Amino acid sequence: MKKVFASDFDGTLYFYKAEVKLPPESVEKIKEFQAAGNIFGLCTGRQVGGLTPFISGFFDPDFYITSTGSNIVDGKFGAIRRLGVDRDVVDQIVKLVKPRGNRISIDIDGVINVFEEMDYPGAYNVITGMDDAPAGMVHGLGIHCETLEEAAALTAEMNAKFGDALNAFQNVIEVDIAPKGCSKGEGVEVIRKYYGDCRIYGIGDSLNDLPLLLAADVSYTFPYAPEEVQRQVTKVVANISDALEDCMQDKI
Repeated sequence: MKKVFASDFDGTLYFYKAEVKLPPESVEKIKEFQAAGNIFGLCTGRQVGGLTPFISGFFDPDFYITSTGSNIVDGKFGAIRRLGVDRDVVDQIVKLVKPRGNRISIDIDGVINVFEEMDYPGAYNVITGMDDAPAGMVHGLGIHCETLEEAAALTAEMNAKFGDALNAFQNVIEVDIAPKGCSKGEGVEVIRKYYGDCRIYGIGDSLNDLPLLLAADVSYTFPYAPEEVQRQVTKVVANISDALEDCMQDKI
């Protein structure tokens, strides 16, 4: 039976506010895990283009569950499953939220689309709205809030107003929006079918990771995760390296 490990990115593997953003010990443990014949992938609300600039040259995931499960690709970026949000619905969201001053990022075919220039090492497009956005499938949106309370309220608002077309998830002070039926957990189930006879291990640090953690056969989080998350996992660990080591030691 294969061991498949699905990892959240921000706050789990990558720490954008820290001096060392991608800890080298985590990178080495991922490589050790893969060298032992196991499968490692990312499961995130980010776009494909929101990941590659930060991990290229460090390690190569075997799969990517991106935009909260709507765009799932293999290690060479071949499509496993792609779903989209209706562009008219995206247009309504942009027109509703943008005047409030929230930063918005739109995933179109894995490429980041934003409304102002930003300091970013990868490729992205600057748009003024959906009228001049590139053609392609909209896999999801990310909306930045200033507080946990604002993010919780906006998540509830998005689900109440557009719940027939999408799912919204609170990701700390971000709101991740995916096509209806998509979640990190649903993405994990796609990966389970893709690899066949396997045991899924999942790790994450936030409320939006709960679908991933609940879908996994063995789940991990950290002491700094919300208590609700800690209560629902198999084990609380210090870091991802400890989780990967625990996975390798698991007798199946």
